[in-house]
Amino acid sequence: MLTTSDLLVVGAGPAGSAAAISARREGLTVTVIDKATFPREKCCGDGLTTGALRHLDELGLDPATIPSWHTVNDVQVAGPARKLITFPLPAGRGQFAAVARRSELDSALVNLARAAGAHIDENTALESITQHNDRVEVRAGGRTYEAKMIIAADGMWSPTRKLLGMATEGYRGDWHGFRQYFRNVSPQASQELCVWFEPDLLPGYVWSFPLADNTANVGFGILRGSGPTSSGPSVQDMKALWPDILQRPHIRKVLGADASPEAPHKALPIPARLPSTVLTNGRVIFVGDAARATDPMTGEGIGQALETGMLAASIIAEASINSPTVAAENYERTLRMGMVRDHQLAGLLSKVLATKIGASASLWICSLTPWTRRNFARWLFEDYPRAVLGTPKRWEHGLFHRPGAFTEPANKST
Repeated sequence: MLTTSDLLVVGAGPAGSAAAISARREGLTVTVIDKATFPREKCCGDGLTTGALRHLDELGLDPATIPSWHTVNDVQVAGPARKLITFPLPAGRGQFAAVARRSELDSALVNLARAAGAHIDENTALESITQHNDRVEVRAGGRTYEAKMIIAADGMWSPTRKLLGMATEGYRGDWHGFRQYFRNVSPQASQELCVWFEPDLLPGYVWSFPLADNTANVGFGILRGSGPTSSGPSVQDMKALWPDILQRPHIRKVLGADASPEAPHKALPIPARLPSTVLTNGRVIFVGDAARATDPMTGEGIGQALETGMLAASIIAEASINSPTVAAENYERTLRMGMVRDHQLAGLLSKVLATKIGASASLWICSLTPWTRRNFARWLFEDYPRAVLGTPKRWEHGLFHRPGAFTEPANKST
């Protein structure tokens, strides 16, 4: 059986679904394949930055379709001294931060892609890729697919990258995350997003992200080569550290005495080296975690996944599906002008947060006045790109005063 289309998207997570929706809006025929069947569990912190929310809004997502969706109004951040400081997000101007379970979010995006006209084959694992002068041929799930171009949105371990001989031997990610869902959390944990920069985890941190129904996503992230597992954190290392983190008084106080695990803990590697990653190969463009586009300071990757997926689709459509070289060049150039520079700056800032003095001083400076607290919250949640001052081509009127997402009623067309 042969399936042909203009564009084949490998992976139906946020990056792949965003690419599929965007490509359909450009008039391309789209096929999406994924080894999973949705809804499926996905280990993640579940946090959504302003950038991610704006992209979801543009894609037509209705937050009301996500049962676990929780809008965040204030961000609580503690430095090594462990005192929580409130950083308020703008009120009454849309959503600037939210939390939603990935199992629900990803499934909703798949449904949006399907509604937009993309053909989606679930339970279809990639087997082989053959690039020709005028097309790409793929074997997956025992079937054959042909397309003019491929967007590889197949995650950290990207089978596409492996099949093309582009995998980095021994690469296990730059961050390592560990999370667990808790129910019956305290009123504070059910409403407020909390982050603790623990001295022994720097520049990593512990988080508690609120979800609906008095539940929370609680976890911690460690930068590979730092913290108590400096030789490189393993699942076993993080599992051993987890009970200690949960019993730290300042963290337990926020979670509440009645908080209890809803499900087993899970761990994940997080790729965050966009500036040095090869992003294209012939008729293949990599996006999201397959492009190692996670933020190197926070470990957040949903916004980057959505942005790279949408960007790749629009560039492919603009360049014409028959011009893979032009599409690849435009994609790489656009990322170099924007997201790559943001990641380079974030990498430098991560080094500042790697020490107790640096982390404490940074939070002290950011909490000095209501203005600094408000703007730190917006900057932390990517209301505007981190390196925008160094990239004048991205300057625009009202850049620092934009509203959040979902300011208009739902019922947008896809």
